[in-house]
Amino acid sequence: MLTEKETHRSRKARTAAQILGVDDEALDSIYERILTAVMEHRLMPGTKLVEEKLASVFKVNRTRIRKVLARLAHEGIVTTIPNRGAFIASPSVQDARHIFQARRILEPALIRTLVERRHLDDFKRLHAHVAKERAARDKGDKHAVIRLSGEFHLLIAEMVGSPPLTRLMRELASLTCLIILLFDSPNVPACPNHEHTEIIELMEKGELDAAIAAAVGHLDHIEATLDLSLPEDTEVDLHAIFG
Repeated sequence: MLTEKETHRSRKARTAAQILGVDDEALDSIYERILTAVMEHRLMPGTKLVEEKLASVFKVNRTRIRKVLARLAHEGIVTTIPNRGAFIASPSVQDARHIFQARRILEPALIRTLVERRHLDDFKRLHAHVAKERAARDKGDKHAVIRLSGEFHLLIAEMVGSPPLTRLMRELASLTCLIILLFDSPNVPACPNHEHTEIIELMEKGELDAAIAAAVGHLDHIEATLDLSLPEDTEVDLHAIFG
């Protein structure tokens, strides 16, 4: 028979396991699948995420779906509207500019870390990922191209080994996919893989400043393909209209 102290430890261990997500693998899977659908442009901005339908699709109860939606809402991927439900977010022009600004701050720091430690396996993994991007382009698999292009940047964050930075990069990459959906010019490749290759090669050579410049230039190029010239919403002057 377990002593009171051992029972207390056992309860603490089970609680810790739940906190660490051992008990929530299904939630993590649903979360990842929704994010992948966003990154592959299969879930469009403004799409309503109906709890009952999601619960049926993923074969879980609505409580679990609410937890996933709450996580996505916290990250800005989903917008929750009282009495209406949850929707895939529709970032504004200002949101788009802020997201690219954040990426210009974050990604050079990630690249600096990888260049300073110079692990050859890191660069091999990145080259292998770009090879997958290239293969998807050759097959004309647009969904895979979009997803893999975003995952390239996420892979760099994962290699750094900081969970908070990885979560932030995942959020920014997903929001960038939504922004591309909303503001991309037709038939323009927003994230060409040859620029990814250039970044990797500069990192391999230890050319830190050039690698960072290439990464920032890459983000500039993506942003330049978008039509962010749309005017921001302003308050309507009713006196001018009806006065």
